Amino acid sequence: MNKRQMLYKRIMFACIGVMISILTVGCERKNHGDADDFMVYYVNSSETGIISESYEIQADMSDLEAVVNELITMLETMPDRLQYEAPIAGDIKLINYSLKDKLLTLNFDRKYNELGRTIEILDRAAIVRTFTQLEDVEYVTFQVEGTPLTDHSGNVIGNMSADTFIYNVGKEISTYEKIELKLYFANETGTKLVPVYRSVVYNSNISMERLAAEQVISGPNTDIAFPTVNRDSKIKSVNIKDGVCYIDFDSTFLTQTQSVSAEVALYSIVNTITEFSDVNKVVLSVNGETSFTFMDFAISGPYERNLDIVE
Repeated sequence: MNKRQMLYKRIMFACIGVMISILTVGCERKNHGDADDFMVYYVNSSETGIISESYEIQADMSDLEAVVNELITMLETMPDRLQYEAPIAGDIKLINYSLKDKLLTLNFDRKYNELGRTIEILDRAAIVRTFTQLEDVEYVTFQVEGTPLTDHSGNVIGNMSADTFIYNVGKEISTYEKIELKLYFANETGTKLVPVYRSVVYNSNISMERLAAEQVISGPNTDIAFPTVNRDSKIKSVNIKDGVCYIDFDSTFLTQTQSVSAEVALYSIVNTITEFSDVNKVVLSVNGETSFTFMDFAISGPYERNLDIVE
């Protein structure tokens, strides 16, 4: 076995470690109340994905400030393994941080804005994945010299959870990729849709349509838009045939918890999925039934994009 093959094998095993560490259903996050099985996430040397390494936290877990400081040090320190890169390294400096109501705010210097688009997303994924394992950290938000971090389109990225960065656990190891999705959520009154752009790092085993639908379910991470469907909804299957995307939900989808109209909830999904060039129409079903009542609104058959409902 030559050196390249050996390196490839090591990276593959590292990726397996990531997947084992985040065995999830519906992208649920596993929290750790103690230091056991804690993972620190790094960017791989080819800057195509993130990998993890087991880490035993030395600080007293009851001293949250000490734990956070220790993890920051780990994320700033280049690992001994050459295939790992620290996500807070080089010219990037963390000025300060604050933790309140399970929201960890990390404030970086202006050099952060000079990161390339792909590596910036991967760095964020590694940092958020590391901290949200803690019971006392549910969300992480980034600032640059006190100003909320925005994407390349100028949209505020907002609070991030582990679910922001989607991984699909499958039988085969695939590459991690990033994509910018155009998602539709409700306006403040729940009568119109507003587009929100979100960059997501994901495992290529998952279909783009399913990825986008799951992101709609998870809700917006900005204060300019509002959720449209029940966050507990589960997607049972997603299939594409002849330009039609078929999405089957469980019955939780029928329990509406948001103050939006049925049309807004419906087209938040339809308009999001039809952003993909290979999808012209969307058929929704609940437990396999393509005709059902949703908020006193009869849903049946395929739906096309509706731009009249967009602000």
